[in-house]
Amino acid sequence: MMKQQYVPIPVALLAVGQPLPVDVWSAGGQLLLRKGNPVVSEEHRAKLHAHHACSTVADAQAWQRAYERMVHTMLRDGVDVQVIARAPMPSEIRDSDYIVGQQLQGGWLDLQEVLRGILYQGGLAINPHERLAGIQKKALELLRTDTDDSLFCLFQALADTAQGYCATHALLCAVVCELTAHKLALPAPQRATLFGAALVMNIGMARDQDSLARQQSAPTDWQRALIREHPQKSVEILQGFGMTDPELLDVVRWHHAPDAPEAMPEMAMARRILATADSFVAKMAARRTRASLSPVRAVKSMVMGAEGVSLGVGSAMAQSAGFYPPGTYVRLANGETAVTVQRGGRANTPWVIAILDKDGVALGKFFCKETTTPACTIAAAVPAEKIKVTLGIDRVRKAREKIRHL
Repeated sequence: MMKQQYVPIPVALLAVGQPLPVDVWSAGGQLLLRKGNPVVSEEHRAKLHAHHACSTVADAQAWQRAYERMVHTMLRDGVDVQVIARAPMPSEIRDSDYIVGQQLQGGWLDLQEVLRGILYQGGLAINPHERLAGIQKKALELLRTDTDDSLFCLFQALADTAQGYCATHALLCAVVCELTAHKLALPAPQRATLFGAALVMNIGMARDQDSLARQQSAPTDWQRALIREHPQKSVEILQGFGMTDPELLDVVRWHHAPDAPEAMPEMAMARRILATADSFVAKMAARRTRASLSPVRAVKSMVMGAEGVSLGVGSAMAQSAGFYPPGTYVRLANGETAVTVQRGGRANTPWVIAILDKDGVALGKFFCKETTTPACTIAAAVPAEKIKVTLGIDRVRKAREKIRHL
């Protein structure tokens, strides 16, 4: 008979007086608190912590899923990130949370929701090893199935502040890193390490990253210190998870200082790729204090003045994602506004779908167009925050189906 496995629960996130939706066990399998009973006091909570309170793996995964759903709803409703940060674990778990918790399903927004829950909980995350490995496996599967669709979904999500920023940034950085590393022929084991590091590099400031994305003023001195110090804090959280991979920890620790003399020489290229992707994606995300940088300007910022390895990484990233990556917006020579949907034969000639005519009127039918023809050449990039049209992903995919295999 297989022995029951238990995983620690985030005792610090248990609200006093709120019934628990799972049985609570000690690490050795002793029942500490039956499902439906509350934590009755701070002393009671401290006692659970002293006994290393756990739940079964199935309960833990379902409870984590319920937490992720709760955070998603709060973000969608515009709840302040600091309020979300103080929210306790939910007291209700749906039957569907158990089904979804068994393995990752769905697309990029589903992965985003799961990753955001882990990043928000930080050192209190439930069963993080298995879940992060599942995110990485599913993300790479989606990326290999359709790279352009993956880029489209993530760049569209980057412009949607209701989705939160930290998890989208992490996933998009991971994808851009993978494409760039593949182009630079980085060995597969290093690519896997790089992808994993991109997912968790900002776990030390995930909630604050979302707050900063919505903040209407420049970062305070305290926030600047957090930005400066978060790589080391992220490493400490990961070590608390039990992560011991020295290469992954090295890439996370030095992703803001890729040339640090203390860093591992063999991971120099991986660190440089992640540092470049981190900056590239951040520049294309709008803030309340500044507009987003267009993709082509973000690309230029990577290569202007760069030399040696930095220039090689910036050029490879520009070629991999394109000057106008899928999911971003452009104005065509004929006056139409379009969304890019697929990279073209050259970095500056993507396939597009016109969504507004030259007078700014929404177009009812979606047709893919090449930007190599004179009327459809790209005249300028358009910031995502200026686009008020809602795009249906199914309509975009249907229109793109005719060209995706070209």
